[in-house]
Order: sequence, then structure tokens, then C-alpha cells
Amino acid sequence: MTLKEADRLVIVRRLEIKDLNITSAARELRVSSRQMKRIWKRYRQMGPMGIISLRKGKPNCRRLSIELREKTLNLIREKYSDYGPTLVAEKLKEKHGIDLSKEMIRRLMIADNLRGVKKTKRYKVHPRRTRRSRVGELVQIDGSYEYWFEERGEKCCLIVFVDDATSQIALMRFCRTETSEDYLKMLRMYLERYGRPLALYSDKHSIFRVTKKEQYTEGKWTTRFHGVLKELDIELICAHSPQAKGRVERANGTLQDRLIKEMRERRISSIEEGNAFLDEFTKIYNKKFAKAPANPEDAHRSLLPSHKPEQLFMLKETRILSKDLSFQYKNEIYQIEAERRHSLRGEVDIFESEGKVIMILKEGRSLKYRKWKERQTETVPVIDAKELEIYWPEKKKRKQWRNHPWK
Repeated sequence: MTLKEADRLVIVRRLEIKDLNITSAARELRVSSRQMKRIWKRYRQMGPMGIISLRKGKPNCRRLSIELREKTLNLIREKYSDYGPTLVAEKLKEKHGIDLSKEMIRRLMIADNLRGVKKTKRYKVHPRRTRRSRVGELVQIDGSYEYWFEERGEKCCLIVFVDDATSQIALMRFCRTETSEDYLKMLRMYLERYGRPLALYSDKHSIFRVTKKEQYTEGKWTTRFHGVLKELDIELICAHSPQAKGRVERANGTLQDRLIKEMRERRISSIEEGNAFLDEFTKIYNKKFAKAPANPEDAHRSLLPSHKPEQLFMLKETRILSKDLSFQYKNEIYQIEAERRHSLRGEVDIFESEGKVIMILKEGRSLKYRKWKERQTETVPVIDAKELEIYWPEKKKRKQWRNHPWK
């Protein structure tokens, strides 16, 4: 007998000795008068055992049938053993016609030891931040390293751009590692597709902000990526914690679960094949998880004529010309070809793309250049001085002058 049933027994016994009437007893137990009459009738017929629920010990009428339970568990073991309960519920409904709730799937997987019970952790409390109201006001960016192709391919990075107002994935691409060049390419693709956002939200990676104190002493205050954002009038915000940019972090968690399984089903095993599939998957993801913005106005701005994409989205370095108008860059010597040599003293800007120097500018003016190749000399064997005559060239015998005095 439960505590609730014991309390009922006390009230019914008071009713038996006429300490309470039906109405007062119903009020004490918080049931209707009709229900109280049923309880009183069953008590008079069965005694204290009539207080105990008649459903106790009986199977639930809404329980799964043994056939459906075994069929579901067999499918999960064969095809979805490492899937999450939510994704398993969707796959069972979509491909096998089994409509079960995700909580039911979770209980089945835990009971069959296909999934463990999560331990409760003490988390640091981070206050929630209200979404931006318009699309393009804030875009969260991040890179996620994972074995995206499992054992079929190498470990790589997925760069993701997520809009803060709608949680929709605006752009994502696979790359081998996070580099400034990859982020610049992604930024160019985003600008061509949507326009200039008001702000970007990132972590404190060295791609986005200067992290070494030595660079401050050298006068370097911004990275190449941050410099491009300044030229485009896009604010850069660096988060102090992963929770601050939680939209893109949660998107990465969902992608690590769902995207890996979708690529497994399609046998995608390379970065090129993965990038070709990402646009299709982005539409599926946004249809399921994207939210409507609070303000339908678009905050993106178009590029201005002063912006030069051919220079903006390349890596940029600065070098000082020597007296002979040459400089060294990545273990190579480059020679500037110009007629007026004295006017070119000072610094030049080097623009690089995909590991190759594309252009060299001096105060906005393009310069002609070439790689300098050292002259290779032939190796001369070391010989003794007495043997030098062997290597002397033969002299031509000339006829003496007929008026020579020795004749």
C-alpha cells in the first residue's frame, strides 16, 4: 500500500465511524462526491484491500506488443546501434513505418544496453542571450574537427556559418585544417551569396585575433582575416567561452550526429564528395531546425565599388626591398624589375593564394617581378700543381716573322 492509499484508508475509517460525511471526505481526498461513493462502496465490500488500486500488478494497456518491440530492437541493432534516440525515431518512421516517440526509443535502447544512462553533471550557469532580430545582424562561425567520413577517410575540419536570428546554416565546407585562407574563401562565398553581415561571432583562434604578446611589440595588432573585416566594415566579436556562441556549437553537435550518418548511407568518403553533398544536406537541416526571425527585414549590405575582391580575399604579407630591389619570401628570392630603381625603396605588399605569389603591390601599383635563380657553377676537381700542364690547352704553332731579328 502506498502513502496515498494509506491516507485514503484513514479518511475512509473516519467516514466509517461517522466522523466525516461523503462531501467532507471527498473534499479531504480532493476527489468528486461520486468517486468518493465508489471508494466507500468498495471498502464496505472488500475491506482495506478495496482501497488499493485494481490496476496494480496488471500490464499497461498501452504497452508495446512483444512482436513490435522485438522488430524495433532488431532494426536498431542491425542498422542504428550508434544513432541517437531522436534520429532513430525519425529513421524508423521514414524508412520502416514504425511510429514511436523518441522517449520510447530511448527506454528500449537503455533496457537493451544499446545506450547508457547519462550521469548528471554540475554545469556552470550561463545566462541566455536574446537572438538578434534580423537575418544578417550576427553570424556565428566555427570549425569542427572530426572523423566526418569515419574509417573511409581522413580526419578533417568542417567550417560552419550559422545565422544568429534564425539558427539556419548559411554556409559550410570541409577543409583539411583551419587556416586563414580557408576562412577567407568561405567569407568570399558568403558575401557573394548573401551580402555583408553586420558582425561575425568567433572564438579566440589566432586566425581572428593576435594571441602572441611578441606580435604586439612588433606593431602587429590585427590578423589578415580581421583586417579584411575592417575593410568591409564588419564587426568581429571574439567569444570568451563556447557557450557564448552556443548556436554554432549546438549546430556542430547536431552535424556530428546526423551528417556523419547521412554520408555513411551515401558512401561519401572524401572532402570533394562531402562538399558536393553539403548544399543538399543544408536544405534538409534548415527545413527542420531553422526558426523564423523576429523582424523579416534583411540586415545584409551589398559590396561597395571600393571593395576589391581580387585583393581582399588573398593572404597579404609585407616585405622591405633591399638596395638591389629584391626580397625574400618563403625561402625564395624575388627580384623586382623596374627602370626607376630609387623610387621603389621601402615596403611592398605580397598577395598570395594557394601557396603562390599572385601579385606584388607598391602603394597600390602593381610591380613586375621574377624569381631569382642562383647561377650554378661546375665543380672543378682538385689536382696537383705538377699536373696542370696536362689540362693546359694546346697552343697553335705560328710561323715566325720573316724579318724576325733572331733569324
